[in-house]
Amino acid sequence: MRYLTAGESHGKQLTTIIEGVPSHLPLLPEQINESLIRRQGGYGRGRRMQIEKDLVDITSGVRHGYTLGSPISLVVHNDDFKHWVNIMGEEPLPEDAEVKRTISRPRPGHADLNGGMKYGHRDMRNVLERSSARETAARVGAGAVAKVLLKELGIEVAGYVREIAGIVSKVDETLDVHERARISEESPVRTFDEEAAQKMMEAIDLAKKEGDSIGGVCEVYVEGMPAGIGSYVQYDRKLDAKLAGAVMSINAFKGVEFGIGFEAARRNGSQVHDEILWDEEKGYYRRTNNLGGFEGGMTSGMPIVVKGVMKPIPTLYKPLQSVDIETKEPFQASIERSDSCAVPAASVVMEHIVAFELAKAITEEFPSDYFPRLKKAVDDYRAEVREF
Repeated sequence: MRYLTAGESHGKQLTTIIEGVPSHLPLLPEQINESLIRRQGGYGRGRRMQIEKDLVDITSGVRHGYTLGSPISLVVHNDDFKHWVNIMGEEPLPEDAEVKRTISRPRPGHADLNGGMKYGHRDMRNVLERSSARETAARVGAGAVAKVLLKELGIEVAGYVREIAGIVSKVDETLDVHERARISEESPVRTFDEEAAQKMMEAIDLAKKEGDSIGGVCEVYVEGMPAGIGSYVQYDRKLDAKLAGAVMSINAFKGVEFGIGFEAARRNGSQVHDEILWDEEKGYYRRTNNLGGFEGGMTSGMPIVVKGVMKPIPTLYKPLQSVDIETKEPFQASIERSDSCAVPAASVVMEHIVAFELAKAITEEFPSDYFPRLKKAVDDYRAEVREF
């Protein structure tokens, strides 16, 4: 499986093309829309989420509720484009027309300056329109399809918030994936600890009042992945490495860890590695899950636990100093609409990014042109490793 996205932040639409989804997988627009709506929620979101209501239009690859095995194309229309036609339209402008809302002052922390240098854009709107986190809506669409595939195979994925602005939420580690998903969706900041959630919202309110922004840590929890998915034989086949790269591709993410992650550097080996046990009913399992479901670049059969660090959004209403690329004079960086905190929404994005990588790994591991054949192969493999 693979996907491509296209579209600009204030353009006509976002487009996702997904290739490699097996045929005969049941798939409905509502399953994708649920994910898109979740992405738009969360405490700290700005006014743009009130302007745009993301709903998907499946334009190919699905017939009568089932995938065909051909590429699936998803379109999310931008209802606000009518206000941006003269700014973002594809038609050439008259020779004497002035290009509106040009940007020559790059914003610190964004792709503006580097992208302008690379692609030769003096108007850095050509950079920020594509580098915007708006593009993650297209990726959530791809991940929503992946989640449907995984669920049909008995693999469930939940994303939530572990930390905002240094405020850490306690998580009951005995909760299963369904309970984690349910409890987090009931929270405005998508976390479990009500006391921490209140403090997080107060921190978001304060950041907004001060024209600032705050970041945090998201976590994705996965149950049902069979052991042995991925590989130890080459660096580029290690599944945890692929997941780390995928998470780092999310806008504003600056760090990834599995299980106890960086805490492992502060412990002895006897306090880190997960002892192997065996049970007649479920086969091999681990006494603990400090390594987050991975050993040697492969799944261990334990729940996958991966965290992602999101920096504060760099678009500030208290702008930082920049330099005008035309005059080379110092200037206060320009402002585009933004959120004071997008960590709750980012947890939904991360959930879907992880889901797609896991679905991709499954379809690479087993015959995947025809979904019933894929399901049988996965079920047979589960039985094989349970009896190993």
